[in-house]
Amino acid sequence: MNRTWLILTSLFSGLVAGIVSGHMAWGGLDRALALAEGVGGLWLDGLRMTIVPLVVSLLITGIAKTIDSARGDRIALRSAVTFVALLWLSTAIAAVLVPMLLAAWPMPSDAAAALAAGLRSGHPAIAPPAGIADYLRSIVPTNPIAAAANDALLPLILFAAIFAMALAKLPSVQRDPVVAFFDAIGNAMLVIVDWVLRLAPVGVLALAFSVGVRTGASVIGALAHYVAIVSSAGLVPMLLAYPIAVFGGRVGLVRFVRAMVPAQAVALSTQSSLAALPTMLEASDALGVPQANSRVSLPIAVAIFRVTSPAMNLAVAIYVAHWLGMALTPSTIAAGAAVAAITTVGSVSLPGQVSFLTSIAPICVVMGIPIEPLALLVAVEMVPDLVRTVGNVTMDVAATSAIARARTSRAAAGWEDPAMAAQPAVLNQGSVPNASGHD
Repeated sequence: MNRTWLILTSLFSGLVAGIVSGHMAWGGLDRALALAEGVGGLWLDGLRMTIVPLVVSLLITGIAKTIDSARGDRIALRSAVTFVALLWLSTAIAAVLVPMLLAAWPMPSDAAAALAAGLRSGHPAIAPPAGIADYLRSIVPTNPIAAAANDALLPLILFAAIFAMALAKLPSVQRDPVVAFFDAIGNAMLVIVDWVLRLAPVGVLALAFSVGVRTGASVIGALAHYVAIVSSAGLVPMLLAYPIAVFGGRVGLVRFVRAMVPAQAVALSTQSSLAALPTMLEASDALGVPQANSRVSLPIAVAIFRVTSPAMNLAVAIYVAHWLGMALTPSTIAAGAAVAAITTVGSVSLPGQVSFLTSIAPICVVMGIPIEPLALLVAVEMVPDLVRTVGNVTMDVAATSAIARARTSRAAAGWEDPAMAAQPAVLNQGSVPNASGHD
């Protein structure tokens, strides 16, 4: 939280200094602007160099651990399938909702034009394939190494996902060393990202100064507009949790609302679904969810799945394209949605600022959107992150109640042994959350 406030202070200090300097047009402004853009660009390049190895390693280890946690346990398997389905559902909703919101409530044209000029990038965007045939052909990589070298993340992600699923089929004596290898790579990349983020106040200050000089005060309203649009993309999955609990879990609406208040309060105060796990378990007990279900489903949800993340990550990418006046085709949005849903599985136990950059940058690269604006948006991520955490906590408990209800119904219908349904399940090691994680 100290780092978050420091970056936020750097953002607004840089914007104010840039706006005042641009208005006064004092001598030496061009040299100061060139220096600021150079420092900010250097900081961004430090983030860029970690994207490919970090995404591949986290995706391989995330999928491998997910499969391992679901292996041999019916509750864990059903939980994993349910949460994956919810991830894709929330992503599909955001892919439709966010463009509609931007069409109904667009950023003022003068602010958009000023920001497009102020956020100009020295790294040209990668143009996605124009036709559907070319798009489909581009998904499967003929050379994964070349795909990594050319920042072709969608085919690279597909290869990594297939590789991880094949790896899960191997005996543990062969599988475990490979997973440990990629786990070590991912952890090393996270150390590098943490080093780069230690310099974030300097990088954000420099970038905000250059944006303030070029855009003026219009950037303040644009950031508020961004927070409102992206938060809306997270509110939908959170609101969807209530009918899931009522109709899927057969829980009364008032009862569910009351049970969720303590967990939501902890989520708001900590911005961490892991910190809210004890209160989530208490909420499940209050809703009558058997502990055999809640003690398996909820740790898996906290450790691996965050239902609001793909929707809000995709919303950020679409919003950046809106900022820069880029027209997005349905195939481009579909590619971004696929990457958003798939890479969410790999974003296990990452601090908020790290997960923001490492989760959204691949989506932007696949959609051909420059990542420069992310350096400013990470500074105002605090408010959307509150929506992320509360939405995740609410959906986790709602989905757990629905999974438990479905299991009880199957037992009552004779499709499942009631004795087995009453037995507590053993949680596999791969589903235990890392205590260092935040949303």
